[in-house]
Amino acid sequence: MAAVEGLMQDYELSLQHVLWRIERLHQKKEVVTKLEQGVHRMTNAEMVPRINRLAGALKRLGVKPGDRVATLAFNNHRHLELYYAVPCMGAVLHTLNLRLFPQHLEFIINDAEDKTLFVDQALLPLLKPLMGKIPSIQRFVLMTDASAPSHSQDGIGDMLDYESLLQAESDSYPWPKLSERMAAAMCYTSGTTGNPKGVVYSHRSQFIHTMGVLQADNLGLTEKDTVLPIVPMFHANSWGLPYACGMAGCKVLFPDRFMGDAKSVVELAEQEGATILAGVPTIWINTVALLKETGQRLPKVHTVICGGSAIPRSLMEAMDALGLRMLHAWGMTETSPLGSVSRPRAGTAKENELDVRLTQGVIVPGVEIRITDPASGEELPWDGVAFGEIQVRGPWIARGYHNGYDPGKLTEDEWFRTGDVAKISPDGYIQIVDRTKDVIKSGGEWISSVELENAVMAHPKILEAAVIGLPHVKWDERPVVYAVARPEFKGQVTEQEVIDFLRDKVAKWWLPDEVRFIDEVPKTSVGKFDKKVLRASAVPIKEGATQAARK
Repeated sequence: MAAVEGLMQDYELSLQHVLWRIERLHQKKEVVTKLEQGVHRMTNAEMVPRINRLAGALKRLGVKPGDRVATLAFNNHRHLELYYAVPCMGAVLHTLNLRLFPQHLEFIINDAEDKTLFVDQALLPLLKPLMGKIPSIQRFVLMTDASAPSHSQDGIGDMLDYESLLQAESDSYPWPKLSERMAAAMCYTSGTTGNPKGVVYSHRSQFIHTMGVLQADNLGLTEKDTVLPIVPMFHANSWGLPYACGMAGCKVLFPDRFMGDAKSVVELAEQEGATILAGVPTIWINTVALLKETGQRLPKVHTVICGGSAIPRSLMEAMDALGLRMLHAWGMTETSPLGSVSRPRAGTAKENELDVRLTQGVIVPGVEIRITDPASGEELPWDGVAFGEIQVRGPWIARGYHNGYDPGKLTEDEWFRTGDVAKISPDGYIQIVDRTKDVIKSGGEWISSVELENAVMAHPKILEAAVIGLPHVKWDERPVVYAVARPEFKGQVTEQEVIDFLRDKVAKWWLPDEVRFIDEVPKTSVGKFDKKVLRASAVPIKEGATQAARK
């Protein structure tokens, strides 16, 4: 007997629906950008005609469906206009990571075959080293409030002016009918090992991901919220927040080039009544220091979304004490990025809430998860003890990379191999213990560098700590801590003091062989600890260090 189909409309799930909502339902909501010359403010009703004009300009420039349109820009209103105009006309938005090395940017632009590149004026120096090396780019568009020069600038060549392009177009644009399977955007991984790899999001995946972000047990944005995404718009599409804000009707705040400046971010949040903030842990470490120093508070903020790397317990406790409740989330570029969110489930005892919030939480609806033994590939139990590689599948999970790179990331039964190592409790709470490349194998046993880092950062005199495994004659690898003392304790905290602090917090054989003090832990382009830099410059472990640590 033939299967009976339902009688529902075959409605294409595209980002045009989000555009429709900001035009029809959320006209009065504001998009506010903190610029060098002051605050730029416009409503959605003012932005939509500009989006239409931008789409018309792109079409006039010869941009066709499927063409990649690159952006090299901060979080600002023009970047948001591109977020809508490019995919809604059928092209592919390619956000470039402005913190990458020139050779990585060169590789990414050429690999994606970008044809048009929009750039903020302040970021022109990043393009100069690429001139003559990115042949696919046919035109540059300068985004600035001043008129773009018609002549060559900074050795980059002739540039088009964003505002002049918009002025020449109509306020209305005949949006084409799109297939939900069409590519909408692409982001590249940060290239921590080898060249970056391109992840291509479809309209369907972006639409469903947006609905997932809005769920109350996930990030829970509502029409009443004012959202300040400090996470860059090039980092997994700013965790999906721009589209989620459009769908829900949130007021949006952008920090432009001030995203790394805690003072500017706090002022913007305070002045505009932010209720939700979003960024990586390093942002909040600086914010805590500022708020303690100035006595400022942000009473309207009810949620601080934090991802990118594990939240140290000391940071969550410090933020809680300041009235800023952190919401821990996990994901990656390949998961669009939302994978799990940590909200204490019903029945959680009050005294256990902090421990639960420090986990990576429960896998979000729409995504399935399993952990497997890296050696055998066998699925492991959710017992809170066994840990293995996280594998996921779902409608917003990548099934491959642009140009077919790294085909081994997908298992034979089509689960995506994340490279994160975790254990899962019987209640479904995920606790990431490491990356597969960072876990330390000592004497046949595994040591979690992440758990050891968090234990070290609980020391009241330590600001940051990264742990790597270094070769050892007897034990294969042993952990070495790279620690940054808090400014007021610089030069006043010793290796032995840190090791003694850890003695009742970790297993004896987890105690580091050495604690090496440095001025700053190197960071990747998205603010994570860059352990490959530490490994590249690491000197061997001193003889006898293991025995000294274990005494």
